[in-house]
Amino acid sequence: MSTLTSPRTETPPAAPGLTAAGREARRTKFLHWVAVHSLAIAAALFFVLPFVFVFLTALMSDQQALTRDLWPDAFHWENLRTVWETPGFLTWWKNTLLYAGLGTALTLLSSIPVAYALARFKFRGRNVALMLVISTMMLPPQVIIVPMYLFWAKELHLSGTLWPLIIPMAFTDAFSIFLLRQFLLTIPKDYVDAAKVDGCGDFRALGRIILPMAKPAIAAVALFQFFYCWNDYFGPQIYASENAAAWTLSYGLESFKGAHHTNWNLTMAATLLVMAPVIILFFFAQKAFIEGVTLTGVKG
Repeated sequence: MSTLTSPRTETPPAAPGLTAAGREARRTKFLHWVAVHSLAIAAALFFVLPFVFVFLTALMSDQQALTRDLWPDAFHWENLRTVWETPGFLTWWKNTLLYAGLGTALTLLSSIPVAYALARFKFRGRNVALMLVISTMMLPPQVIIVPMYLFWAKELHLSGTLWPLIIPMAFTDAFSIFLLRQFLLTIPKDYVDAAKVDGCGDFRALGRIILPMAKPAIAAVALFQFFYCWNDYFGPQIYASENAAAWTLSYGLESFKGAHHTNWNLTMAATLLVMAPVIILFFFAQKAFIEGVTLTGVKG
């Protein structure tokens, strides 16, 4: 007795043309993205490649540094330790942190009340005061460096220290005042009026209402000031050059370069250790920084 067997149905294999078409579509989409963003990619490479060069050179041996070999034969991480253990390098770090940290804190404490007064208080001569503040930004520090140095060195005997650079930051900064004032103008006045109805004074309203809303601008000002102090070379050269114990990283790096001018791997390693904190800080705070800068100046 014969049995009828039904033919087995098999799932047809995926057509290879579909996979190839998908790969071609992805490739086309990628090339389109590269073409659209070509200018941005070129600009990014222009700024990133020097940092890559410094990083790779810092990890090379002394014989390989500044040769045609762009990639280290072996990563010499001990170069960073050698630089860190260089006599005076840790002292330069501490001095720079003191200068940048204390200077940033004093700038914020002195600039916020002035910016709030120029943004919210109505008094005769407010616009004139604002113009005077802005006009000080047009005066280069080199113009007044001689009388200022004589004052700090001859009258207060503070040459050879960083205090001539830190103390003036307790008396506000024109750029910080202007940036904060422009941002405070964007905050609706109704918030302050409502707080005053509830019994808040001006200083209490500033601390409880305005400052929490002005965090992006405060972060931007803090970063600007911190970066300025961290990279400042002119000020430490004028006031602290005679005392090696008061040198900062920017000035000490020049001395390190002079002592190791033939050891480019160590020089790049020192440069990398100087740049790393600033780069890391910016990456962590870039959102607040960009928000504070972009929202400033919406209202004049």
